[in-house]
Amino acid sequence: MHKNIPQGSSERTYPLTQIYFYLTDGCNLRCRHCWISPKYSKEGKFNYIPVSLFRSIIEEAKPLGLQRVKLTGGEPLLHPDIQEIINIIRDNGLILCIETNGVLCTLEMVRLIASCKPGCISVSLDGANKETHEWVRGVEGCFDAALEGIRNLVNAGIKPEIIMTIMRRNSGQIEDMIRLAESLGASSLKFNVVQPTARGEKMHDAGETSGIEELVSLGKWVEGELAEKTFLKLHYTQPPAFRPMGKMFGSTGCGCTVCGILNIVGVLADGTYALCGIGAHVPELTFGKAGKDRLEDVWSNEPILRELREGLPARLEGVCGECLMKSICLGSCIAQNYYSSKSIWAPFWYCKEAKNRDIFPASRIYVKPDK
Repeated sequence: MHKNIPQGSSERTYPLTQIYFYLTDGCNLRCRHCWISPKYSKEGKFNYIPVSLFRSIIEEAKPLGLQRVKLTGGEPLLHPDIQEIINIIRDNGLILCIETNGVLCTLEMVRLIASCKPGCISVSLDGANKETHEWVRGVEGCFDAALEGIRNLVNAGIKPEIIMTIMRRNSGQIEDMIRLAESLGASSLKFNVVQPTARGEKMHDAGETSGIEELVSLGKWVEGELAEKTFLKLHYTQPPAFRPMGKMFGSTGCGCTVCGILNIVGVLADGTYALCGIGAHVPELTFGKAGKDRLEDVWSNEPILRELREGLPARLEGVCGECLMKSICLGSCIAQNYYSSKSIWAPFWYCKEAKNRDIFPASRIYVKPDK
């Protein structure tokens, strides 16, 4: 384990276990909710991480504890050297995770993916029918292409996770999506909430997203009822405060999908290190440049990373500071909190809205004992 502190210190150490590579700043779809907001390009006119730089980052990260690599974007499979990048991950014995829209999951590509240590391969599908999915994704033909990509993955021995982002337009299709995911051979189905960032912020402002009351209600329905009626693992992405303990830790639970922010770093398409992809919109959450700054120095000494390590979860504010789940949740999404408020300690918008509407679970709030 890499140590960020002098020998003999009693402070905790933080291995860098995972890197999120935002391989490109371009995408072949135009998703209306995207929090990264990449450039739309069919011709590949976008920035991307050079293979040589990718290789050097991996070499610098392995001594720091690297175990897993996530490829995301934009659309990561658009990278002109994606096959070589996957080969590097395989040859270094790292676990491969990919977030993709599925359009480029050809037979050749999925066979290469299958040669790596298995991680989570996630394919976005935002509607149980063509009309809804393509309304969300903005490109004609992408629904059938995504289905073909999912089938290619399954035929290669990879049971992908399907991700559906919930909004007003598609919230009535949750059960239909479960049935579709079952028929496709997926392993799990994850329901994301539209984050109020970049294009997602515009959707929130336009009233195209589900309200907090509906989101909380949907979470109870998915985890309390629907999860018992399918062989799929269902993940509803809301803060742990809203989830039954059995669904987070029980053997039949849906899994706990909290951010491992203290062990992750992001790399943007131009090689900039960042807290995550939010750095594309918030320069204050970027730090250093791959190929110029040593990753070990960035990981050990970057002020915002050190501040998070020293301050989480005690310095969280508002309802997050009062929450009994804060040691698990760690503020849910620090990057989103900063985007919304310019403070890394601000409460997560979902929890803040729930508290304001008096639907935050009272059993998850710390109450000081009477003297």
